[in-house]
Amino acid sequence: MTALMNTYNRVDLAFERGEGAYLITAEGRRYLDFTSGIAVTALGHCHPHLVKTLQEQGAKLWHTSNLFRVPGQEKLAQRLADASFADAVFFGNSGAEALECGFKLIRKYHDDFGDPNRYKVIAFEGAFHGRTLATLAAAGNEKYLKGYAPNVEGFEQVPFGNLNEVRARITPETAAILIEPVQGEGGMRAADAQFLKDLRTVCDEFGLLLMFDEVQCGMGRTGKLFAHEWAGVTPDLMSTAKAIGGGFPLGACLATSKVAAAFGHGAHGSTFGGNPLAMAIGNAVLDVMLAPGFLDNVAKLGRHLDKRLADLVKRFPKVFVEARGLGLIRGLKCAGSNADIVDQARAKGLLLVSAADNVVRLLPPLIITQAELDQGLDLLAEIAAQAKAA
Repeated sequence: MTALMNTYNRVDLAFERGEGAYLITAEGRRYLDFTSGIAVTALGHCHPHLVKTLQEQGAKLWHTSNLFRVPGQEKLAQRLADASFADAVFFGNSGAEALECGFKLIRKYHDDFGDPNRYKVIAFEGAFHGRTLATLAAAGNEKYLKGYAPNVEGFEQVPFGNLNEVRARITPETAAILIEPVQGEGGMRAADAQFLKDLRTVCDEFGLLLMFDEVQCGMGRTGKLFAHEWAGVTPDLMSTAKAIGGGFPLGACLATSKVAAAFGHGAHGSTFGGNPLAMAIGNAVLDVMLAPGFLDNVAKLGRHLDKRLADLVKRFPKVFVEARGLGLIRGLKCAGSNADIVDQARAKGLLLVSAADNVVRLLPPLIITQAELDQGLDLLAEIAAQAKAA
């Protein structure tokens, strides 16, 4: 028994240190990490540039609050804006906070510049947007909503990828459409590029805002800095987090100047958000991700992974039904229990994480080598071959 609240069904396994794509126990056993802390440690464990930055900034200044200018915020915001559709950025500490900022911005924008009666957000079945009351309501998953009634008003869900249903749900109260370009928790489903383009068209037609949730699929994981770039679609605002801090708590809400203009002094805030320590690490992450060739290599690894996963499905159709996802945010839909696959992989020294729809998620760090990637896929092939022989 511990003093921790009983909110997690933890595996009885603890790690003492990490090196690149590996986690290592106190006894010295090495595990190939295809979880990346659920898409967080995108640069692997103890990346030298991040460690050096943490040590240097930690010896200078950690926190001042947003009562004062934080030069690191200004630098990171400008770099994100230069590398994306956005003109302005708000920094928080997590993906859920980034989503909450976006929800407030959507309502404030329509209250200030549009129709104050517009407040509802159309989201999609299978989504996961966080654990706050509003983000739970946005996803609409009964499993996570149970016990927290009444649900926060203003969110409704339609089937993922169904444009007709989106159009049918639009009313004079609709304010925005929210979508993950690649669903993570919901089963690693990538939205079709044309569907994202169609959502942009619908938003323009009805005067709605388009918001992307790239908390899990953003920050390089697909081979571009943000997953929606593959579709050539520009949102009005976007949430991102997880990998942006490389393991340090950091989240951001990005927006166009038109939308960001709705926030004035006192409209939103965060005590810890954007503190000097977080900003130093966020800038260090971008140093690596925006370096020439980095994202190109992630895309190359993604193409290799695509071929390996397709081969697994072809060879073992009674074990793996379908490969999903994009780049290095991938999933395998299992014929049997995905939990069994996760357990068997861990026993062989490979760490995986499950998702909805009986899917096993593969989220290797973006710095992984092709040899390490193949090592993990070979272990999955061993598991599938043993299941086939049983």
